[in-house]
Amino acid sequence: MTAPLFVDANVFLYASDDREPVKQPRAIAWLDRLWQEQSGRTSIQVLSEYYVDLTRKSGTRLPAQEAWTRVAKYLAWEPQPVDETLFRRAREVEQRHRISWWDSMIVAAAQLQDCALLLTEDLQDSGVYGAVTVRSPFTLDVREAAAIYAVLPRAANPHRPRGRPRRAVRESELL
Repeated sequence: MTAPLFVDANVFLYASDDREPVKQPRAIAWLDRLWQEQSGRTSIQVLSEYYVDLTRKSGTRLPAQEAWTRVAKYLAWEPQPVDETLFRRAREVEQRHRISWWDSMIVAAAQLQDCALLLTEDLQDSGVYGAVTVRSPFTLDVREAAAIYAVLPRAANPHRPRGRPRRAVRESELL
């Protein structure tokens, strides 16, 4: 099993943009893989940005209903809501890593969903934010991620448990 991967709005946009002959197939390949593995994650913030870009900023300016149809299918990924938990985590990320507020919200959403990878071209490729590594979907091949970011079984704790050791019960005490 592979770890969940967080997808930023630019990946969704490139997958929808016929004017990007190099980036569009790569973005589509990533999204197809994430659907197949059911490992795609995103946030309400990202889906909102995707919707706005499709309806207002993209070169094609899609009608609202068509844009909604494209965006709404990603609700199946159970996107991270913008709530107090996300808000507080984003503040921690912003303070610790000194990145913009909006990027902090994206990183925090990826962290809260236990994602190993954040696919975006908006942050430095190979940047690490806690347990989340940023990768550009246009420099990291889809096949590479499967090997690098596979979830390994948790190793047994090599340390003895905390607290006072339990006293062994003698057989004579049981009678």
